[in-house]
Amino acid sequence: MTTQQLAAETDTWPGEMKALLQEVRDKTLVFSLAGLFLTGVLFGTLEDTADPGRGIFCALAAFLLCLLVWLASRWNHLCASWLLVSGWCAVMLLMATWASVVTTIWLLPLSVGMAALLVSFPAGAVTAASLTILLLVAPGQWLPAEPAMRVIAVLSAWVIMGLVWLAMQPIHIVGEWAWSAYERSQELLEKLRGHQQQLQQTLDDLTAANHQLVRLNRLADSLHRAAEEDRQAKEQFVANVSHELRTPLNMIIGFSEMIMSVPEVYGSRIPTALLADLAVVLRNSQHLASLIDDVLDLSQIEAGQLALAREQVSLPEIISSAITAVRPLFESKGLYLRTDLPEDLPLVVVDRTRVRQVVLNLLSNAGRFTEHGGVIVEVRQQGCDVVISVADTGPGIATTDQDRLFQPFQQADASIRRRYGGSGLGLSISKKFVELHGGKMWLESAVNTGSTFHFTLPIHPTEPVDGGVLQWLIPGWEFKERTRRPLVPVLPPHSRWVVCESGDSLHRLLARYASNIDVVSISDVASAVHEVSTVPSQALLVNATSTADMLEWFDLASQLPGNTPVITCFVPGVPDAASNLGVEDYLVKPIAREKLLATLKRLHLRGKTILIADDDPDTVRLFWRTLVSTTDGYRVLTANDGRRAWEILCQERPDALLVDLGMPEMDGFELLAAKNADPALRDIPTVVISARDPLGHPIISKGLAVLRGDGLSLLQLLACIEAVSAILSPTHPPAPATHTEALPD
Repeated sequence: MTTQQLAAETDTWPGEMKALLQEVRDKTLVFSLAGLFLTGVLFGTLEDTADPGRGIFCALAAFLLCLLVWLASRWNHLCASWLLVSGWCAVMLLMATWASVVTTIWLLPLSVGMAALLVSFPAGAVTAASLTILLLVAPGQWLPAEPAMRVIAVLSAWVIMGLVWLAMQPIHIVGEWAWSAYERSQELLEKLRGHQQQLQQTLDDLTAANHQLVRLNRLADSLHRAAEEDRQAKEQFVANVSHELRTPLNMIIGFSEMIMSVPEVYGSRIPTALLADLAVVLRNSQHLASLIDDVLDLSQIEAGQLALAREQVSLPEIISSAITAVRPLFESKGLYLRTDLPEDLPLVVVDRTRVRQVVLNLLSNAGRFTEHGGVIVEVRQQGCDVVISVADTGPGIATTDQDRLFQPFQQADASIRRRYGGSGLGLSISKKFVELHGGKMWLESAVNTGSTFHFTLPIHPTEPVDGGVLQWLIPGWEFKERTRRPLVPVLPPHSRWVVCESGDSLHRLLARYASNIDVVSISDVASAVHEVSTVPSQALLVNATSTADMLEWFDLASQLPGNTPVITCFVPGVPDAASNLGVEDYLVKPIAREKLLATLKRLHLRGKTILIADDDPDTVRLFWRTLVSTTDGYRVLTANDGRRAWEILCQERPDALLVDLGMPEMDGFELLAAKNADPALRDIPTVVISARDPLGHPIISKGLAVLRGDGLSLLQLLACIEAVSAILSPTHPPAPATHTEALPD
């Protein structure tokens, strides 16, 4: 880059860069004045001049030049710069010629640097050329200097010009780069301001959206609470309806069974026609009870409360059991009932009762709707599923009616219900049972060609555990590296829990809701410790009925291997409910005649006087009739409220008490508390008869304790506290369950 190019580009700089360059030149001018002043001082002190007065005069000239340049700089920088350059040359020449100090010629080239720095590069070049002409052309009487000295001075002038150019070139380049960066920064700043404005607008929009979202969340929360209240009201309604329906059904079924079983209790011979009518009443009552159970099952499925008691079962056994139940129907209509069951069917992990109910419903429907031919039940394995098909030779179902069959209370048409009966709930409940297992149900049918119902169940094969670990070792076994990926699907290993309890309430609870966990039930402490020591387990669960039982495990926890944790809780069963109430047994209505009589026999009563306390007159009449119809000679006392029952207890001192918990005046709980507080009445055996299931309460356990033999580290303790607080805290909703079944509320 030449000096002219630098100057041209400098002229294109904006005012800010020119002002910065001018500021640098002003500072350079100040430093130059300082150098000129020091040079004048040096001239005044020289002693080798021909005339000392001349040296002092030259020094005064230098001082005068400093003053003039300073005054000129306050007016115009360019004039001050040229005054400094020309004055410097004049003082140096005056010192060399008039004062006879020839060596000052070597200071003349400094004027070139001053011109280049203070004015411009062209000014420096002009100054260098002028000095060159002056030094090379001036005669000896005007400039008494040797030619060599003159040449050296000329070379020095041009060398100084080159050094200044080399020094200023990076400054100009850096200035250009800095200015380009400045312009780019300004451009980015403008863009940033635009983006900042957009960001502020976006923030305002987000704030408005957030306010709207808060309002929507509040609305959704209120709707959720309303839906939850409706769901709870529905569940309460179903529970109340089941209670209200089961109580009169208990009367109808109980009296009908008793009249048909022991008609001699009612005196004279009962007419055969009446017994036939009672059989119809009993059959329809049982059908109504079954319908109520279906409605309750459907309600529990929709509420997500129906759980499956999964176990490893054989499908041929389930199908054989269902076929045995429906075979009389097929034989009465002259229909065939065939099965196609392969011998190599795998075991499946399902709820035996629910799957049998599905198969039984399909077979019953096929038997009722088929008039000629029969039904074939086929089972086949398809991948990781088992497909069960029930094909009949019935009238078939039109395509337009097939979608409605799996909806509650729906059938193909009204005439089918009138002709064949049925509520229309069977297929809907069966389909939901299958879907709860992770399968699906569908239909293939056409009019006049029969129907085929299919449903699938997933397979969870397990190998039987026989013998010890030596059964897996083969003599002469040789290791062979696998050369391909295995085609067998890799199943995740199931966790293993050991349950220690005297009953089976906790085991049944885990077997029903923890489908992906292997549960081993042990009845005593020593066997539980041995089981955990023999087979690795994730935890030992203890159903401790009291705090003392929980504390006992603090010492036993250290005996478990591998730091297996001990989790203690209390899950009551029916015996626990009876024990908590201080009674011998707890019977849930409807109560069969045989069950009631068997319960009284287990009490080993000293006498035969029985007190029945129930606010329902029909229930009292039923149980009274049941007891007096036996050959045991029971003497039955009755009371329709708790107050009257308490009076009879105090007066008669019966040998046993049958008490309902819900009664006016004094309910069953108050009656039991008063009885247990009286030493004279405390030992009277008592049996609770109630339509309320003791296990239906939403609170299963009030306490949970975790024990570990080697203790808990700080991180483990904090993790446990955080997990438990996140689940149980009322301000943090619990995380959804990972298993397939829905837990009860």
